[in-house]
Amino acid sequence: MPTNDPRPTKAVRRDEARAKAAQMRKEQERKARRNRILAISGLVVAVVALVAVVFSILNQNKANEAANSNVTYGQGAENVVAPALDDVTAPAPANDKGGIPVSGSGGDDVGTAGDGDVDLTIYFDYMCPYCGQFDETNAGDLDAMLEEGGVTITYHPVSILDHLSAGSSYSTRTVNATAIVADKSPEHFTDFVTALYKDQPEEGTSGRSDAEIAQIAEDLGVPAEVTATFTDTVDGTFATQDEESVEGTWRIFAPWSAATTAQAGTDRPEFSTPTVLINGEPFQDWQTPGALKQAVDAAKS
Repeated sequence: MPTNDPRPTKAVRRDEARAKAAQMRKEQERKARRNRILAISGLVVAVVALVAVVFSILNQNKANEAANSNVTYGQGAENVVAPALDDVTAPAPANDKGGIPVSGSGGDDVGTAGDGDVDLTIYFDYMCPYCGQFDETNAGDLDAMLEEGGVTITYHPVSILDHLSAGSSYSTRTVNATAIVADKSPEHFTDFVTALYKDQPEEGTSGRSDAEIAQIAEDLGVPAEVTATFTDTVDGTFATQDEESVEGTWRIFAPWSAATTAQAGTDRPEFSTPTVLINGEPFQDWQTPGALKQAVDAAKS
């Protein structure tokens, strides 16, 4: 339709375009400021949340450390010198190297190495995920080896991962319980070792409670009067690298746990868990199902 409105001049159109561009720039700047504010606010919220999580973890760790202050030999003090095996009370079936040998038909000889047997030695920590994998892969074959005879399995529970249990000293608590079962209810020893790996706690967690560890043992038939001693403590002294002698309180076999762990590091300078030896020689292929038993069977002949 024809119109009588005059067409804007070039100068007017230029001014209108400039005004529109300026308005667009202002809108973009406003959006950018808003986005910066939202980003900064989100970052602040995230940092506050992270600080809260870290604070909660630290508080929980401190609470765990306080609740378990009488678990480990040396009570978590710095520069503790581990005792020698000859200087600590060991569970009755333990040998002079800190291992617990099991032999005989069905593994009924706890504390005895069979004459002429192949020696299968296993070092493990209950908080170690690779040890959990070892048990899952090989537990059935270990039972079969003992049923067939001709092999002594020497178990070395150690406590190198206490620092990864959120202040609860889970490794020492489980080694102590294992030593008590070996000492007072040896017929349940090997089953208890395997049972502690079922639904294994993850590194960085506090692990199972003492009550849960006791329940696992009792479910296997360990008497309640035995599991009641899992949390018993003894008084003693420990030495520091500054040659000080300090009094302390810890679980019954905590000194033995510290001594066996130190001995393992002395015997094997590059010690880690699991460490598997057949007649003293390292065996690495334990992750392959059946490979360990085949190697032990081959060593018999």
